Amino acid sequence: MKHENIENKVIDTKEKLNAIPLALDTYQEKVLLETIKRLKNPFINISVQDVAKDLKIGENMAYSIFKRDDFPSVNIGRCWKVCLISYLLWKTQKRV
Repeated sequence: MKHENIENKVIDTKEKLNAIPLALDTYQEKVLLETIKRLKNPFINISVQDVAKDLKIGENMAYSIFKRDDFPSVNIGRCWKVCLISYLLWKTQKRV
């Protein structure tokens, strides 16, 4: 039995995303991809206060969003956090 050489491509998160071939269907996905490319670190965690400021809502409303089942948040001790890239994906798909 012959073993085929299968090349695994490891993509560094710091590598430019232009090298990754993606099939994007909608204009919204293309805009989102361009936004993610411009971020220094799309995998940082942001807080309730950051989300409240971004959505221009109060902290109490932001806490209620963090408790929603469809919101990709994590409770670390007494702090609620969300990964920036997950938040951006959620934000483009949902309405508050």
